[in-house]
Amino acid sequence: MDMRGLPYWMLGMMILAWLDMSSATLSPSGINYEVVALVAIKMELNDPYYVLENWDINSVDPCSWRMVTCSADGYVSALALPSQSLSGSLSPAIGNLTNLQSVLLQNNALSGLIPASMGKLEKLQTIDLSNNQFSGSIPSSLGDLKDLNYLRLNNNSLSGPCPDSLSNINGLTLLDLSYNNFSGPLPKISARTFNIVGNPLICGSMSGNNCSTVSLDPLSYPPDDLKGILGFSAQPQPGMTRNHRMAIASGAGVGSATLLIIGVALLLWWRHRRNQQIFFDVNDQLVTADQYDPEVCLGHLRRYSLKELRVATNNFNSKNILGKGGYGIVYRGCLRDGSTVAVKRLKDYNTANGEIQFQTEVEMISLAIHRNLLRLIGFCTTENERLLVYPYMSNGSVASQLREHVHGRPVLDWARRKRVALGTARGLLYLHEQCDPKIIHRDVKAANILLDEDFEAIVGDFGLAKLLDHQESHVTTAVRGTVGHIAPEYLSTGQSSEKTDVFGFGILLLELITGQKALDFGRLANQKGVMLDWVKNLHQENKLSMMVDKDLKDNYDRVELEEMVQVALLCTQYHPSQRPKMSEVMRMLEGDGLAEKWEASKNVDTPKSTSSEQPPPKYLDFVDESSLGGEAMELSGPR
Repeated sequence: MDMRGLPYWMLGMMILAWLDMSSATLSPSGINYEVVALVAIKMELNDPYYVLENWDINSVDPCSWRMVTCSADGYVSALALPSQSLSGSLSPAIGNLTNLQSVLLQNNALSGLIPASMGKLEKLQTIDLSNNQFSGSIPSSLGDLKDLNYLRLNNNSLSGPCPDSLSNINGLTLLDLSYNNFSGPLPKISARTFNIVGNPLICGSMSGNNCSTVSLDPLSYPPDDLKGILGFSAQPQPGMTRNHRMAIASGAGVGSATLLIIGVALLLWWRHRRNQQIFFDVNDQLVTADQYDPEVCLGHLRRYSLKELRVATNNFNSKNILGKGGYGIVYRGCLRDGSTVAVKRLKDYNTANGEIQFQTEVEMISLAIHRNLLRLIGFCTTENERLLVYPYMSNGSVASQLREHVHGRPVLDWARRKRVALGTARGLLYLHEQCDPKIIHRDVKAANILLDEDFEAIVGDFGLAKLLDHQESHVTTAVRGTVGHIAPEYLSTGQSSEKTDVFGFGILLLELITGQKALDFGRLANQKGVMLDWVKNLHQENKLSMMVDKDLKDNYDRVELEEMVQVALLCTQYHPSQRPKMSEVMRMLEGDGLAEKWEASKNVDTPKSTSSEQPPPKYLDFVDESSLGGEAMELSGPR
């Protein structure tokens, strides 16, 4: 059905009618109800830079749309449109995206009410509507979101009381209501960090001085054991703000002496709570002053006890090792509920910043939700251990599958290799351009691309470089990765950027084409050196068939081979500025713009040499030749 010629009002009426239809994936007329919901959202937005241009009502699958992420089963799981200069309002149709887990609309100019229909999204874990112009009150329906972890509504024009229903959410890591116009008493909020600063009717006109971020871990606010000291009644009096109650408490005392007592009480309470969160090892047990419960969850992340993970991995038995890499050792584990997981035991972690910093970084990484990114299930941290828990990937890594065969045929045929390339590109595109804050992987290679039960590419180990280097300079960090995959500028200076990942992705494409390792290839031909330099030479000599994985035999498309080699060479250009962005790489892999990019690259070559006879630099020039003698450690096998 072609709807492009219909009047705007008629299209709107049809969409509203479709929204009232069956809740099945397809409406009776064969329309995907998630497509209908997204188009309804688009209709109420002003999109000056056309970022939603490919959101098309005629589509049957929204998973390829910009800023839309889908889960492995094909449902929309994330809507990420931060900093896109969008205005208009947020349609109540968002409540029809029933599998939505993340809504990121921060840093736009959206106005109007926050739709109450968002309270129907039972799987929602993250809401960020900060730095917009939303008005009205917080819908009380948001209190029904039992899995909600992050709720950021700061820097809007919201007003009215904070709904009591928010006290029903027990897993909140962050609740930020700062810089709005809220009033009335505050309910008991169970959030590790609760920010209410900048609300004059609650905090007073001098809000910067009288009301600040409260970090609770986790504890209701205000803390029950201080209510008596500070003059709080068991139930807040109607119409009485927190400042009023503080004024009564202060006036009932003896001026500064009372304030001093309050300050000391607050300090002792804070230190008591803080000390209760420090974990340590005693005879291989994980304990705290609170008699730590290993079943506790932090939002959608679970905190495991060290004892539980020891039991799951049979005391980290070497027989359960799935692989070893630069970040640590991965073990297969079986939890008490019978589920199989992969437990990564990190090495070289930074103990100076301790458990709280590690937990914060892990939770930030866990916010990156995409069908082509490895989902973090949980973590464990003690004085001597840092462990991450992931789903078990039964088909292992791309690196392992490139060397495995079933009945004499390669597991990864040409079609699957193309699918791996596209899936990996989608995951990196999300990390670089749709995730907030953006994440640089710094170790993109076949060994870090995992395969789920459907052979869908899943990018693993993203964010670990940042996690392990957070005490280093923001400009130059410790070089992490695998020689042969690391960009030249990162090898020589330690400076990384998203273009570092683009280089690694180019090498991944060559791994998919050749079936070889970046520094260990062509054994049958007695070839030793760097795969990139070898491929460049073969391309110049127009001998592409010589680089194709011999296991594929002739079962590949010659035109697609040429295109994939061109994309790989564009991604691995010497200068980072000459490499395409992942969004451009994605379009080229899908057949859009490659010819123009390739033609333009011929006019922009490697740096000009001082002597015309001196050849352009090769990757081998940046590599210590001693690296060529050893085997690079790679994670392999099911993970």
